[in-house]
Amino acid sequence: MAITLHDVARLAGVSIKTVSNVINDYPHIRPATRTKVESAISELGYQPNLSARSLRSGRSGVISLLIPDLRNAYFAELADAVMRAAQAKGLSVIIEQMPGGKKEELEILRGPRMQLVDGILYSVLALGEEDAHELDSRMPMVLLGDRIFHGPKDHVTMQNTAGAKAATEHLLSLGRRRIAALGSHPGEVVGSAGLRLEGYRQALDEAGVAYDPSLVISVLTWHRKDGADAMRSYLAKNVPFDGLVGFNDSMTLGAMRVMQEAGLRIPDDVAVIGFDDLDETRYSIPSLSTIDPSKDQIAETAVDLLLERIENPGADVPARDLATEFRVVQRESSAR
Repeated sequence: MAITLHDVARLAGVSIKTVSNVINDYPHIRPATRTKVESAISELGYQPNLSARSLRSGRSGVISLLIPDLRNAYFAELADAVMRAAQAKGLSVIIEQMPGGKKEELEILRGPRMQLVDGILYSVLALGEEDAHELDSRMPMVLLGDRIFHGPKDHVTMQNTAGAKAATEHLLSLGRRRIAALGSHPGEVVGSAGLRLEGYRQALDEAGVAYDPSLVISVLTWHRKDGADAMRSYLAKNVPFDGLVGFNDSMTLGAMRVMQEAGLRIPDDVAVIGFDDLDETRYSIPSLSTIDPSKDQIAETAVDLLLERIENPGADVPARDLATEFRVVQRESSAR
């Protein structure tokens, strides 16, 4: 026999309305009352009727996460962080990949599946500042990533320029002066590659080290194979370098493998640092120094902003741009 609200209310010694308020996370509940209700729910194993709640509230309790590519470990770990943050708020997450270009992203955004969710977390890849008007809809949405700033929707991102600058400064502090940068996209200004290249250049400039274009390694996409292939080609040019700032960890891990195969010792010959603090960086040989961009904070902030927009659809609150904290994580690849 199914457990009902009446059963929970009876065990907790409160009204059915109070149980409903606790389940729906009504803010003005005394802590002691909330504890009694939650204990009764746990003891009885009560499961809320989500379909009935959806019909009453007009909400599904489901949000969508649109990301470019789950093969990229950063997005896989971000998706995990979003799902945990959403679960803590009583939300479920549908994950949608967006391989392709601008047309494909817009088709997904306007597609029928997006009408089944309460809001969207959108990690923009193909769209740019010139496309910001395409997002000016009533659907609650929070932007992630580095393609559209100051648009019509809330935006949560990491400190790309400051993080890359700190990574470069870390290698400079070790006495490295021929520092290569792996992962540039020629001509890109807005976007992770352009912003991280700017941070790299700022660090060199402030240290009085001349910027050398021959130390900048272009990579089309940011996977392990791309980093390995780019480093293999770069080593064939015989450009001397004693440090490497990788614009993401996946590329950097691929490049490290190729450097070691070529007989370079890390960190003795080349000190290396990446960006993203992927879980696998703790277990590579040597373990990879990196920039931790606070993926959990990105996820929690984005979910909180989206839930606020979902619960207050008519609120006249301007779009917000927020950047999370970061930290330099030193491991064996840049040991002193």
